[in-house]
Amino acid sequence: MFWSRKAQSLQVPTELSERCQHEAEALYRSGSHHCAEAVVEAIRKNFAPDVPEAVVETVSGFGGGSGTGCICGAVSGGTVALGLVLRDKKAATHLTKELHIWFKEKYGVTCCKTIRTTHKGACPKLTGEVAGKIAEMLNSKSS
Repeated sequence: MFWSRKAQSLQVPTELSERCQHEAEALYRSGSHHCAEAVVEAIRKNFAPDVPEAVVETVSGFGGGSGTGCICGAVSGGTVALGLVLRDKKAATHLTKELHIWFKEKYGVTCCKTIRTTHKGACPKLTGEVAGKIAEMLNSKSS
């Protein structure tokens, strides 16, 4: 696998998941990153630290449901983060499907516009939750 064993071996899986969750939420709340950027940065930092930080800029168009209110930027960023770390199309596709199912069970939809209407103010928290869920999935994949 592509991700850094060093980054994983420093923490037990739940601690790493919680760390990614807190980091992504904090980045979002700081205003320095939107949802997709915060998820990608938290996962990149903890699972693929050798990947340049500049990769985060590649998801800048995904915030606010790709600017149109469509799919949640945190979910879009999460999909990118999975591909970035796994570098395995089949595994990334499988975990992306899992991510979407989990997110829909939790929030009812993946539509940004609907989420912002029905779950007002939830974006910082759900951004962190998505990053935490991805870290959890990546940890279970490596086991």
